[in-house]
Amino acid sequence: MNKKQAGVILALLALIICAGVLAAKVNSSMQDLGTISIVDEDNNATVNNQKGEVGYDFFYEAKTTRDKKSAETLEHLAEIIDNENVSQLDRDTAAKQKIALVMDQENETKIELALKGKGFEDILCLIENDKARIFVKNAEELTENQVKQIQEVVVSVAKIKNIEIELKK
Repeated sequence: MNKKQAGVILALLALIICAGVLAAKVNSSMQDLGTISIVDEDNNATVNNQKGEVGYDFFYEAKTTRDKKSAETLEHLAEIIDNENVSQLDRDTAAKQKIALVMDQENETKIELALKGKGFEDILCLIENDKARIFVKNAEELTENQVKQIQEVVVSVAKIKNIEIELKK
């Protein structure tokens, strides 16, 4: 795959994400849905929310925010790659980061879909380097078998063994 094909694929991915976010915003109520922050200043994954607000959906908001931040990062990396005033080493580094980000996005989606297929109500997966954070919507504590299922899916899809699972009710 050459650079032009990769660029087209990434542009289409960004458009799909933007269309999904826009459709979700148009179809949702206009109430304040709470606040959320996926990545803090040190690029550590954090998810903050305001529970108890009318219309608040943690998983929807977190996924929307994650996708928006990823699209912005991809756009920024594409600008670096395409800028001929930037050194070749920096452009190569940006290209590697862009590929890693796209792979992480694909793995997050695959993990979420696989776990929903295993019967979990809602899932949010955040991958950062060699760590996966999984947020699971479940009314009760997860059983040992459910935790094992989650771990197996993450390891098989993303080859990540450092897994943190958090329950959201």
